[in-house]
Amino acid sequence: MGKKRVLVLLGPNLNMVGVREKGVYGDETAESIHLQIVENAKKLNYDCDIYQSNHEGDLIDKIHSARGVYQGVVINAGALTHYSYALRDAIACVRIPFVETHMSNIYAREEFRHKSVISEVCAGQIAGFGKNSYFLALAALKDLM
Repeated sequence: MGKKRVLVLLGPNLNMVGVREKGVYGDETAESIHLQIVENAKKLNYDCDIYQSNHEGDLIDKIHSARGVYQGVVINAGALTHYSYALRDAIACVRIPFVETHMSNIYAREEFRHKSVISEVCAGQIAGFGKNSYFLALAALKDLM
């Protein structure tokens, strides 16, 4: 069987990991983490693309274009996780497995972060393990695709 194609989709402000809120996200740069995600994906026999945008509509367009191209998606929607019904509906309509992922434990943070509007249309959720959340999500996709 050939390589599966996976997309790692990152939402607003995740390009600033390593710069913002180091107590929450650490000081390792987004670029460094991206390289490690791609390497981890290779070990799982995936072709992996990473896409980050600070714009909700761009993320929705990328989700729509994933249909027929990717077999699975790891999504860290950032703050959009908590209120973007448009993102939720985009995930629901493409019918490929999504694993919701967060570097921080969203349940140990501010109250507004405790609710995810995308979780019910994702196969599962991984949160609180820093960059390892992405590696765990890639492994979780293995049995979903």
